[in-house]
Amino acid sequence: MIISGKELSATLKAQMAETVATFPEKYGRVPHLVVILVGNDPGSVSYVTGKVKACEATGIKNTTIRKPETITEDELLALIRELNEDDSVDGILVQLPLPKHISEAKVIETISKEKDVDGFHPLNVAALWQKQPCTVACTPKGIIRLLKAAGVQIAGKRAVVIGRSNIVGLPVAKLLLDENATVTIAHSRTADLASVTHSAEILVVAIGKPRFVTADMVSEGAAVIDVGVNRDPQTGKLCGDVDFEAIEPKASVITPVPGGVGPMTICCLMENTIECFLRRQ
Repeated sequence: MIISGKELSATLKAQMAETVATFPEKYGRVPHLVVILVGNDPGSVSYVTGKVKACEATGIKNTTIRKPETITEDELLALIRELNEDDSVDGILVQLPLPKHISEAKVIETISKEKDVDGFHPLNVAALWQKQPCTVACTPKGIIRLLKAAGVQIAGKRAVVIGRSNIVGLPVAKLLLDENATVTIAHSRTADLASVTHSAEILVVAIGKPRFVTADMVSEGAAVIDVGVNRDPQTGKLCGDVDFEAIEPKASVITPVPGGVGPMTICCLMENTIECFLRRQ
């Protein structure tokens, strides 16, 4: 089964739109998401466009602030602090990656924990591991939704996550643990990686290496979640971290690139924005 993030996200966004439509009467306004885009990277522009469309579909107010690549780190941090203090703003997102002269860590730490719709703030990451209320990172949240929607039983399964970032790898491992899976966290340089991945009943790959996982690394019937978005060096087309064409016949379920995890990431961003709004009411 090829899992369509597009179909599931469309259903969830329609449900969110019905909920948001009740907010003006209940709370006097709708949630407000501010997205900051620095520079003109085509990938970033595309992602932000997708987020704007998702806001329109769910009834969330969106403000996109575009800044040139030449903006200084201090100027960007000052803008974030201003938005932190703005009571009309419920969620703040700074599109990554940023120019090299700007520290992404400083930017993430400066966004208020209460308005961190990405779930990247260190306090949100720590709260997730401590099982405290928090905003969960969008992509890991979307991955669990996709697995459940596809009917994949997580409890009791052996899961392998390739990738250790605070954005995808570590939080998705924690969410799988919370669903009672047995989880192994690996990386692209793990010794004898194929033997590790071959044991996986659920395999999540998030390393940013085109077609890195080959068919001989995947066991028959595994659920394969591909988080990578890369350009194929030979064709220039978008591809994932796994060799989709070779692995699809072996997998019980698999996500395509594009159209798999990506739409769910944006969908969960909308959900996080609504959650941040409701916590502030």
